[in-house]
Amino acid sequence: MRPLALLPLLLAACAADAPVDDDAAPPVRPAAVENPAVAVPDEFGDYWYQGEAELTSYRLEQARYGEVHPGEAVLIFVTEPFSRSRQVKLDRAGAAGDDEATVLKLNATRAFLTGVYPYTMMTSVFTPIGAEPTPLKVTTSSQEWCGHTYTQLNRTAEGWRARLFSYFESEGDQDRTLPAVMPEDGLWTLLRLDPERLPTGDVRLLPSGIYQRLSHRPLEPYSATATLSAPDDDGVRVYTLTYPDLGRTLRIVFQADFPHLIQGWEEERASGFGAGAERLTTRAVFKERLMLDYWTRNKRGDEVFRTELGLGG
Repeated sequence: MRPLALLPLLLAACAADAPVDDDAAPPVRPAAVENPAVAVPDEFGDYWYQGEAELTSYRLEQARYGEVHPGEAVLIFVTEPFSRSRQVKLDRAGAAGDDEATVLKLNATRAFLTGVYPYTMMTSVFTPIGAEPTPLKVTTSSQEWCGHTYTQLNRTAEGWRARLFSYFESEGDQDRTLPAVMPEDGLWTLLRLDPERLPTGDVRLLPSGIYQRLSHRPLEPYSATATLSAPDDDGVRVYTLTYPDLGRTLRIVFQADFPHLIQGWEEERASGFGAGAERLTTRAVFKERLMLDYWTRNKRGDEVFRTELGLGG
């Protein structure tokens, strides 16, 4: 399928270094998918339980400080065993009983320069495969030469436990409870599992962790309008979120057919601070895609896979 131009221009289990013999073992395939509507079980399993991650690289144009900066983005999707109670990856699949959930994990990374100093950002999402559309956990980290920040959302019976650690005095360290609304970051994994379950109409969402970090908006729910287009002649759909109070619009472009590959996205909002901030567009355009057990590719010479993905050093 040809790479997609987004709107007119736009239109994976990481093993810890632990003393565990099966660190590099492929994800365990569950006996059955809880919700058959997610996908045809054999088709779903053959794609997501083959012991490899889906790595997709994008050419990034990141709006920041009133300008658009070039960079790279990578989406890494992979299934792995996860503890519902501790909300961490299990070292040994199959040993936790009912506490174990198989999740679709997304690691979404961005890297770009603003003048002399770089930004490196990453969001991780852990969504159970089956009947639950909401992630168990979402984290976002941001590093640049001024300092670094870290945000973690853990799903609880009361909603979300939200913790924010920042080097800014005005944000400080926060630990509080937020309502049980869908995090925007969780929509990316839900889209891959079953786009028909994406919320549409008037919704309340927690905006993405990367947006919250770059905008310094309060960590809280906001109203949005969500739409999902029908497939076009090329079998492509667009999921659009519009936040009136934030002056922000996000569009995710993806393939209608399973496995619902994401071809790119764009986000339009004010870049900079104050009433005179210019509206700019962040854009990510598809470059390359690989299925790879990347956690075993950590030797000299394995850089060839970065070359295949069109990524820098």
